Amino acid sequence: MKQLNLQKLQNSLRKKFLKSGVKMIAPDTIYFSKDTKVGKNVTIDPYVVFGSKVKIGNNVNIKSFSHLENCKIENKVEIGPYARIRPGTTLKEGSKIGNFVEIKKSTVGKKTKVNHLAYVGDTIIGKSANVGAGTITCNYDGIKKNKTKIKDNVFIGSNSSLVAPLTLEENSIIGAGSVITRSVNKKSLALTRSQQLEIKNYKRKSK
Repeated sequence: MKQLNLQKLQNSLRKKFLKSGVKMIAPDTIYFSKDTKVGKNVTIDPYVVFGSKVKIGNNVNIKSFSHLENCKIENKVEIGPYARIRPGTTLKEGSKIGNFVEIKKSTVGKKTKVNHLAYVGDTIIGKSANVGAGTITCNYDGIKKNKTKIKDNVFIGSNSSLVAPLTLEENSIIGAGSVITRSVNKKSLALTRSQQLEIKNYKRKSK
């Protein structure tokens, strides 16, 4: 009986959103909560799950296999596929969250891109920033959660680790493959890399 009631609720919610103009390619694969709010001209691809307390603005595109819970999505945002938007997150207008990106208790600024393979937690990101693939905010030290602040127009190269607490000031650049442990000044390049070593004519050991 419980399963039947759940199915009826989902069918009712899907019909409500379709009637209001939400575009769904495969409605039967999309799961809403009773309190889900969706704006105008929103497209939801197959296999998207909405947990409780999700508010979606206008002109939003949510791609397949994404999971959203207790978050606010402003206008003209693109999410997914395979994105996880966790509680306490706000995605500002025009921001883009790509595939295999997890955002938790963070604000992503206007026109900021976190395109792929990243974890952003307990972070405030300004506008027009770019977070490269493989970037993670190291927000938990084993005892408490620490904050990261990423200001406007910051560019973070791929495979970077940002060890909180720290601040990346406006227009700063983080070189790819860096582990950043201190705050970075405006218009500065910060990078941490070991020197590349090359051994010529190297022969692998044979068994």
